[in-house]
Amino acid sequence: MKGQSPGRLALAHVSNLHAYTPGLQPAGPGWVKLNTNECPYPPSPRVAEAVIREVGGDGDALRLYPDPTSSALRDALARLHGVDATHVCAGNGSDDILNLLVRCFCGPAAAAAFTLPGYSLYPVLVGIQDSAVTPIPFDRSMRLPVDRISASRARVFFLTSPNAPTGVGFPTSDIARILESFDGILVVDEAYAPFASENALGLLAGHPNLVIVRTLSKAYALAGIRVGYALAAPEVIGLLDRVRDSYNVSRLSQAAAIAALGDPGYYEAIVDKIKYTRDYYAGSWEKDRGWFTYPSEANFICTEPRNGRGESGPAVARSAYDFLFSRKVLVRHFPSDALTASFLRISVGSDDEMLVLEETLDAWLKEPQNA
Repeated sequence: MKGQSPGRLALAHVSNLHAYTPGLQPAGPGWVKLNTNECPYPPSPRVAEAVIREVGGDGDALRLYPDPTSSALRDALARLHGVDATHVCAGNGSDDILNLLVRCFCGPAAAAAFTLPGYSLYPVLVGIQDSAVTPIPFDRSMRLPVDRISASRARVFFLTSPNAPTGVGFPTSDIARILESFDGILVVDEAYAPFASENALGLLAGHPNLVIVRTLSKAYALAGIRVGYALAAPEVIGLLDRVRDSYNVSRLSQAAAIAALGDPGYYEAIVDKIKYTRDYYAGSWEKDRGWFTYPSEANFICTEPRNGRGESGPAVARSAYDFLFSRKVLVRHFPSDALTASFLRISVGSDDEMLVLEETLDAWLKEPQNA
């Protein structure tokens, strides 16, 4: 081994993986951060109180392992959704839950599938398992390709609903049609469901091949705490419990999540505020700026910028992105997919943040090369 690279011992498929690239987390002050769909408002005051209480005066509790089953958190999530706790698995963010699902259902002889565009973590997780992948692309209409999904031979199909990065929501009736004819596990990733008009919760009881994945990162403003969960048939939950880390949700995360779930009125007000801001700006960009903007059911907006000459396209979107970045306004651009290359995805921010965004876009349009 002396003098040789340890990398040569890695599995071949791991050596060829491309890691997931998260949104930029800038260092230093002054940034308007609208690139990772975080909540622009703080969590309930009960969260900090619960964390401080859990730590205790001398921090002695931190030397002890957390509840390995997250039983109190599972109970709270079960009450929230009107199911038994045997239908709930808690994780270190929803990404942890997605990883557990891939561990259970994907491998060299068990293919996975997902729609494109979609959450770019899916192919990374599936690649780790050396599983075959079948992407099913959307067209610009963003209508759910029900028949193609149903005909998929995948062991597990990942569907983000509402979609990321467009924000388009899918009718529950379409998801029900897939479940009636799809032979594999349908994972409906509902990270943005609190901002949507429909969700798949009502389909759980009659469809044991449905798994719903949720997170407390978005509507509950707990992205830094890392709590997500799955809702599924007890048989599926039992499988997830077999492959998860014994202590996958920390003591402080469990305490924070339970406190957040115990203050529904606070979060209903936040969600309503975000939805109002989202709809206002999406409508303004569509009507006043003439930018095609997908109807969003999430906490972000996917819009196709046009310069002062009415031109759109990948180069225009990149120009707007670069200008915003130069003024310390962060949004997302996804140039690798033909459908999204001419769009920007913009997280809904606070009133002040959205005003800075608007003023910066106005300044971009006044640049000589854009006028």
